[in-house]
Amino acid sequence: MRLFKKDNHCWVEHKEKVYTHSADWDHLVNRKGLHQYLSSEIRHWSRVDFIPDVEFDAPIHKQEIWAAGVTYLRSKQARMEESKDSGGGDFYDKVYLAERPELFFKSQPYRVAAPGQNIRIRKDSVWNVPEPELTLFISSFGTIEGYTIGNDVSSRSIEGENPLYLPQAKTYQHSASIGPCLFIPENVIDPGTVITLNIERNGNNIFSQFIRIDQMKRDHKELVSWLFREMEFPHGCYLMTGTGIVPPDDFTLKAADKVSISIDGIGELINTVIQ
Repeated sequence: MRLFKKDNHCWVEHKEKVYTHSADWDHLVNRKGLHQYLSSEIRHWSRVDFIPDVEFDAPIHKQEIWAAGVTYLRSKQARMEESKDSGGGDFYDKVYLAERPELFFKSQPYRVAAPGQNIRIRKDSVWNVPEPELTLFISSFGTIEGYTIGNDVSSRSIEGENPLYLPQAKTYQHSASIGPCLFIPENVIDPGTVITLNIERNGNNIFSQFIRIDQMKRDHKELVSWLFREMEFPHGCYLMTGTGIVPPDDFTLKAADKVSISIDGIGELINTVIQ
């Protein structure tokens, strides 16, 4: 089941049928048993022939976006490499092995880039990358109710200078994008699910890579339990689960690059880079 959002209307794609209804997003999605609820509720919605060909909103309204770091081996290696000159290389090895995960605030909803909108790289950073991530939607009750695609755009030159600069490297206007929909399966997502990143420049594909989500070191429920340990989220929240795809150290995003992230079952999130 896939749930799309545009203004105050929603579309559900379920068992090769499409339904639409005007709905309050936060009231609709923030509940336990979202798949079961929608499966029953959509019979009261209007049946339509297809999902409209429009740029949908990001599947978010009042939810915050948080993120987990160093959850894949490749991410640990990249963070150690970028931080070695500042003496912080071993720091990320300890994070990778620690019981407590790295969790950080990523974005308020008004800073999020929707599918098709521009993502930004900082003017004061010389080394910038996209980070394609499976993103969890978690209800205010702490239950994982759905999934979407997330792009945790990051300034590697800034985070490599000093671990305390991480908020500036991660949290700024349009440094996060999610979409194109909220994927709501009946059961937990298949661990063999594949994330694929493609980057185009001047019409040419300059980077492409994929990884399975079962390469993550940490379990999704483990990350959620730490996030909810001392915080409440009255409208639910999103949690980016980390990246296992990092371009080589000589790569940096440039203005007009096209970043495409696809995840099995969810779809494709496409954004263009500006500075």
